Formats: sequence, structure tokens, C-alpha cells
Amino acid sequence: MSDDLATGFADPVFGAQACFRAVLDAMARPGQVRAVAGVSAPEPLCRAAAAVLLTLVDQETPLWLDPDAEVARSWIAFHTGAPPSAPPSAGGFVMALSLPELTALPNGTDEMPETSATVILQVSALESGRRILLEGPGLRQPTELRVGGLPNEFVTIWQQNHALFPRGVDLILCAGDRLAALPRSVTVKEA
Repeated sequence: MSDDLATGFADPVFGAQACFRAVLDAMARPGQVRAVAGVSAPEPLCRAAAAVLLTLVDQETPLWLDPDAEVARSWIAFHTGAPPSAPPSAGGFVMALSLPELTALPNGTDEMPETSATVILQVSALESGRRILLEGPGLRQPTELRVGGLPNEFVTIWQQNHALFPRGVDLILCAGDRLAALPRSVTVKEA
């Protein structure tokens, strides 16, 4: 086994459980940043993106990988068993280094909104950068989130995604060892 494939969670069971809890908390409380620990990641993935992949993706989960992250495919396949996939047509995960066209991804149906895609988006920073204001379920009051690396038109893109609710794409933002989530139920405005 090569050294680059041997890395992942230092403690696979505890690491995956802790990351799963962090993702659940982030989805339940949009805009709150959570940390992950005990994971090594191959280039170009950050530790948080690698941890989310190790936690949520397996051999039965469709995963589309950004072409710019293709060098990490063997690591992902080794640790998760996820086979290569074209852009998902029915649910699954998208690992992206830049925001993909959300309207081109599965957004579920009114009867089965769970068949939508979840995008794991690696951004340049969380807790610094562009300020966005979040409102909706899980938030008692509007919450500000700072994100570096989102496209200038992100607010408009997200408003179009949110308008599909209960359909729509969910977003897990990852930077370094931090993650935050934007479930489709949350609204986003310029702060």
C-alpha cells in the first residue's frame, strides 16, 4: 500500500462519527462553522472535504469528482469504494473545487426531495472573506457567514436554488479543517 493511500482518518471509526456529527450540526444550524480533526488529505483536497468524503460516501453512493480534483480519485476510491461517476443524474454527491452549475444537478422531486445532489464545495476560507446573511430553519435570527472563494453571483444562484424548495441542492462548504452547511431551506442575502 502506498503512503498516499494509507492516510485518512487517524482513527477511522471515531473520525467518521465525529465528522458525521459535525455535518449534522452544520446542516441543523446553517452558518455555524465546525471543525474536523484527525484526518489527512491528498492534494488538492482540504482536510474538511476529505473528512466529509470519508464519512458520507461509499461504494453505493454516486460521486462526481471535479476534474481539477482528479488526482485524488485513487485515494477516494481506496478509502470509500466510490466508483467513478458522470455528473449525478439521481442524487448523490458532487465534490467540487469551484461552484458547479446547480441547475444542472439533480434537485429531487416534490415527492422525493431526498433524491437531490449534495455538493461538497471546497472554498478558500471560512470565517473570513465575503459576508452573506442566512435566514431560515435552524436559525432564531439572521446569521452572518463569511466565505472566501464564492462566485460574485452566488446570492442570485442560491436564491434560485432556494426557490425550488422542498427540492434543491444542499451545500457543504469546506476550507482547511473547517466546514459549514447551507441546506436548501435557508435563504441567503448580501450582508
